[in-house]
Amino acid sequence: MKTQLLIITALESELDKSVLPASVDIVYSGVGKINATAASIRAIHEFHPKRIVNFGTVGKINPTLHGLLEIGKVIQRDMMTVPLAPRGQTPFCPKPSQYLSLGGEHTCGTGDSFVTAHDPWLVSQGVDVVDMELFAIANIAYQLNIPWQSFKYVTDDANADSGNEWAHRVNHGQELYLDKLKELLSA
Repeated sequence: MKTQLLIITALESELDKSVLPASVDIVYSGVGKINATAASIRAIHEFHPKRIVNFGTVGKINPTLHGLLEIGKVIQRDMMTVPLAPRGQTPFCPKPSQYLSLGGEHTCGTGDSFVTAHDPWLVSQGVDVVDMELFAIANIAYQLNIPWQSFKYVTDDANADSGNEWAHRVNHGQELYLDKLKELLSA
C-alpha cells in the first residue's frame, strides 16, 4: 500500500485515529526511541510514504513557547559517551548527530527520559523543547530518504511537575494537529 503522507504519533491519547480523514494513515509508535524506531521501520515498509509527519507532545525548555510548534531540527539529548564522543553524538557512527525537517524554526532534543529538571546542556545547544521519539523517526526517515516534518504541542514546563502537566494536557493539541493536517493536505 502506498500513501502520500504517513502520520507517526506516540500515543492514541495524543491524536485519535477516528478524527482523521479516511485517506490519512497513522501509526502509533509507543513511547521512546526504540519503539519509535521499530514502528517507523514497520510503517515505512507497509505504507511506502512520500512524506512522514510526526505529531506529538513536548516539554518546553524555552519558557516563551506555547501551543503548536513546527520543529526544524532534532538532536539526541541522552547520548552521553564522553570521552568517546561529545554529548549528543553516537561514537563510531557516520550518521548525522542532528536531522533537519522540511521546515520549522524550533529545535527538539529527544531522549529516553522524561525531563523534570533544568539541564544547562539543553540551553547551550539551543534546544527549545524535549520529547522521546522524534530523533528516532527522523533518523529512519533520513536513512530511507523520506522527507519529514514534525509538529509538537507544548504540554509542560519540563520541571518537577511535568508528569502531572503532561497527563492533564496530552490531548489538548488534537484540534491544532487537525488544523495543521488540513493545511498540509491542501498544499
